[in-house]
Amino acid sequence: MSAPVKSPAAVKNLHPALAAGNQHMLAPYAAQHFLWSCQDGVGNITLNRPERKNPLTFDSYVELRDLFGRLKYAKDVHAIVISGACDNFCSGGDVHEIIGPLIHLSAPELLMFTRMTGDLVKAMRGCPQPIIAAVDGVCAGAGAIMAMASDMRLGTVRSKTAFLFNRVGLAGCDMGACAILPRIIGQGRASEWLFTGRSIGGEEAERSGFFNRLCEPAALAAAAQQLAHELASGPTFANGITKTMLHQEWSMSIDQAIEAEAQAQAICMLTQDYQRAYEAFVVKQRPVFQGN
Repeated sequence: MSAPVKSPAAVKNLHPALAAGNQHMLAPYAAQHFLWSCQDGVGNITLNRPERKNPLTFDSYVELRDLFGRLKYAKDVHAIVISGACDNFCSGGDVHEIIGPLIHLSAPELLMFTRMTGDLVKAMRGCPQPIIAAVDGVCAGAGAIMAMASDMRLGTVRSKTAFLFNRVGLAGCDMGACAILPRIIGQGRASEWLFTGRSIGGEEAERSGFFNRLCEPAALAAAAQQLAHELASGPTFANGITKTMLHQEWSMSIDQAIEAEAQAQAICMLTQDYQRAYEAFVVKQRPVFQGN
């Protein structure tokens, strides 16, 4: 490891006006339409309507979109785990509370809804925290999209993932699926999954690259927490840069990506975490990162 470049003296006390607009605490957040908790820098979102396999409603869509938007400015949350209550991840949009009412809306109102759902994915991709989806049981429709929009996915053999829009008379191009899913599992597999809407078992999802790995159902939550805590205890500023570059480089040429990464890495070399890593390496210790 090369010695770090010394950065200019850091401003220890951030100006209150700047902090007010760009930093806040989200650990105490009180969610209304799902469960939220935060411990040791790991935020936990639990979709909690188990009697219907945890479907989304208009209200939960909006609150999830807004929470992920606010996470961009959270200084006390460094990784996210999304899961569902009682052995199911999410069954998609609630048939009675979303699908039924949509039948009666006009085109401008329907576009308002589809843009809102897309804004949830934008917010998930735009927040700097790595997002881990812990997927068990049913993972369908918008639930499959939320898993897709996460940075990593842990699943179970018994899980069933379905991008089932085709089966309800809609196109597979929902909430960014035609752009994001092929980048995860390849164009051919994504085409099949989106054209057919069929249910994908856990083993096939792992072979296809959708799941990073499979866990026993009883061990899924602990595995997701372990991974999230590892990330939250790492160089979190640098993790945010990695997520940003993974997202932005989709639309770059190779030369553009190399230059963007050169600039991003130079910024990371100015952080105190880089210096901490170097100093720990010299004395053969593990660095203790602080995210700055």
